[in-house]
Amino acid sequence: MAEPDRVVRYDGDGTPVLRYLPGEREGRPWADLLEVLDDSVDAAAYIRAELPGWVVSGSPELGQHLVTAGATVLRHAHTFRRDLRADPPPADWAGAPLREGLRAVPCDRAAEELFEAWRAAFGPGHVDHFPGDDARALSERLGLLLAGKAIGPVLPSSLLAVDAEDRVVAGVVLTDRDGLPWVADVFRHPRRGYRGLGADLLRGTVADAAARGLADVHLVVSEGNPARRLYESLGFLRQDTSLTVIVPDAS
Repeated sequence: MAEPDRVVRYDGDGTPVLRYLPGEREGRPWADLLEVLDDSVDAAAYIRAELPGWVVSGSPELGQHLVTAGATVLRHAHTFRRDLRADPPPADWAGAPLREGLRAVPCDRAAEELFEAWRAAFGPGHVDHFPGDDARALSERLGLLLAGKAIGPVLPSSLLAVDAEDRVVAGVVLTDRDGLPWVADVFRHPRRGYRGLGADLLRGTVADAAARGLADVHLVVSEGNPARRLYESLGFLRQDTSLTVIVPDAS
């Protein structure tokens, strides 16, 4: 996987001020993984002037400065990484059968087949709940994710769990995020039962990724999401914390 290209922004004197990974989020241009390159510059003021209306993901300190200036918080999250070479997954993670009545299948089904379980997993009250109606959630979130248009192409290590009636009850979606294998979603239909099924699938995905020669797997978890404990128990280590905000439009 190729290393993604970063964009560098300069001030009027040609001094580099910011570096970030360009993208799109919430229908807006997105400066992801933003770094401040010149500590002598008021980065928040520079961003308000140069990136009005953008989504910006950077350090919590920078995000708070932008919030004070009127930015809207989208997400407070932590990035995790699991090293598959220095810490290879246990052998019994690979191909382990799911509990009775369930099968693991590739994540190659239409978004509509995943939607019920995915939507129920992130219902009202969940920190990652999508507040729009079901039609928007399907078209603007899950549909774009599975089409490779939200983060990147879905990788073959992704897995779904289906029951005896061939209904999707859980899944792990692993994507190529600009060269990084990225766990975009881990979900389980809470009303179908099978507590712990998400962890079972994630073990399988991590083992398959390692078998395919991937060096590591990354993910991001929102502040307050109890799934963080699961990721840590499976060997994911926190790398950094970010605050994602919408910069106020120019007035």
